[in-house]
Amino acid sequence: MEDHEAYVDDEMEPNPALYELTNLIIGALIAVHKALGPGHMEIIYKNALALEFAARNIPFQREVMIPIFYRGEKVGETRLDFVVGDKLKVVVEAKAIDMLGAIHTSQCISYLKASGYKLAILVSFNVRKLVDGLKRISF
Repeated sequence: MEDHEAYVDDEMEPNPALYELTNLIIGALIAVHKALGPGHMEIIYKNALALEFAARNIPFQREVMIPIFYRGEKVGETRLDFVVGDKLKVVVEAKAIDMLGAIHTSQCISYLKASGYKLAILVSFNVRKLVDGLKRISF
């Protein structure tokens, strides 16, 4: 498997529209974390995030099913937590775990490959400071 760190991007987004969208997403993530804090079940954060996206008029789809192909044949489907944006799309994968690991990054990379989207934000709400639970992944 490819080294997942090659896909983790800590640089500023060069596309101004995508930079604006990711800032809107991160603002919503911060608002949810600030209001709820760590320690809740994942579904609570996802429900709150959907409410926050809607309140901020950020276009999104929740639990988006995408097909998975192997050798040109559909072998199943997987579900993306959120796809955010209109013209530009960002996958948001929400967790409620103590620490993001390499497997979570690899999961997002697989989602990006399967969906054709280029950018994901991986977040864990079960951290004291949200910055410690945020990761931007590009493909």
